[in-house]
Amino acid sequence: MAEQSTDAGTDRAVESVFREEHGRLLASLVGRFGDLDLAEEVASEAIEAALVHWPVRGVPAKPGAWLLTTARRKAVDRLRRDQAYAARLAALQVEADRAAPAPPADADADLPDERLQLFFTCAHPALPAEARGALTLRCLAGLTTPEVARAFLVPPAAMAQRIVRAKKKIREARIPFRVPGADELPARLPGVLQVLYSIFTEGYAASAGPQLQRLDLAEEALRLARILRRLLPAEREVAGLLGLMLLVHARRDARTGPDGGLVLLEDQNRDRWDRTMIEEGLALVPAALTGGPPGPYGVQAAIAALHDEAADLATTDWPQIVELYGVLLALAPSPVVALNRAAAVAMRDGPEAGLALLDSLAGEERLRAHHPYPAARADLLQRLGRFPEAAAAYREALALAGTEPERAHLRRRLKAVEPSGPDAGAGRRPLPS
Repeated sequence: MAEQSTDAGTDRAVESVFREEHGRLLASLVGRFGDLDLAEEVASEAIEAALVHWPVRGVPAKPGAWLLTTARRKAVDRLRRDQAYAARLAALQVEADRAAPAPPADADADLPDERLQLFFTCAHPALPAEARGALTLRCLAGLTTPEVARAFLVPPAAMAQRIVRAKKKIREARIPFRVPGADELPARLPGVLQVLYSIFTEGYAASAGPQLQRLDLAEEALRLARILRRLLPAEREVAGLLGLMLLVHARRDARTGPDGGLVLLEDQNRDRWDRTMIEEGLALVPAALTGGPPGPYGVQAAIAALHDEAADLATTDWPQIVELYGVLLALAPSPVVALNRAAAVAMRDGPEAGLALLDSLAGEERLRAHHPYPAARADLLQRLGRFPEAAAAYREALALAGTEPERAHLRRRLKAVEPSGPDAGAGRRPLPS
């Protein structure tokens, strides 16, 4: 066992173990007892017990197994004390030896990995869409309710109610804690991937607040995607999603300046891109695109790979990117995908061609509150010398932008095209970021 010399050192060890093992611990407990609330409570009690015992006995060789055994014992103790759970206890046929004293520090039982079941439970289609990401962060990432609330920019009390309602729905609707069968998996897996992608997207480009990126959130989504990849190694879209995340997150350090301001792709110092992460992401793209028809995440990973492989904006393979966006548009029709394709067409064929495509999307309701749409139009109008129209579009984008770095960038661009601006008419190229 590894002895800890200080309480602070033990606390750090417990925190590290909890971070890495929480999802596995909770999944094992839910699978055993069928109650998410009970599982969370006894998992927390096991952590508290570790804080008492480990400073004295040392951190066990297999701390996850120690926590699981302790939590199971506490769960059985609680069930036996609570008459309301008597029938459930009988049904589960929990053996008496589960209630034995706390396990020795060198417990060598392996901690079962049932996180895959928990992924599908948290992302079950019967749950409201806004609850799925919250439950995933709460149960699989081990974030506290206030931390989840900050992730989704809602008050902690509101998030607590959201999580309570989701757990109640799981209980009342008898949502099964299991991996879908082979016949169900194709329909259910996209929901799990969408939850992880939504978490990552909020970390990559925050919807509101003082910062452009929320790196802790993006990195947590990446960690969960790595887990899912290990659990479902044969699923090509899981490889595609992880590859996409890696290839995009590799640019994180270059996306903001020293003051936290937005740095567009054309201006980024590519030497600051994480090449190790890029290589890892590139290795996943073939796995995502071979063995059958491509999926949306695999195609997006291929687009991100072309950006990351290019030495600069001018040498980027825009024709292939346009073609890939066409494939993506056929697989997953979306006004946002159409917007991205239009920006790529502008890079391939010029601003007039891109603007024509953007103007054809003017009636799309989803784009009305999406600030990149008027920002892209403003950029192309500026390149075409149509400065009054560009200024109007920049104002529209400025009213919609959610983060301060984005608003500051748009204010600078607006100043450049206004008649009184010292740099009026200074052209810049539009950037798919």
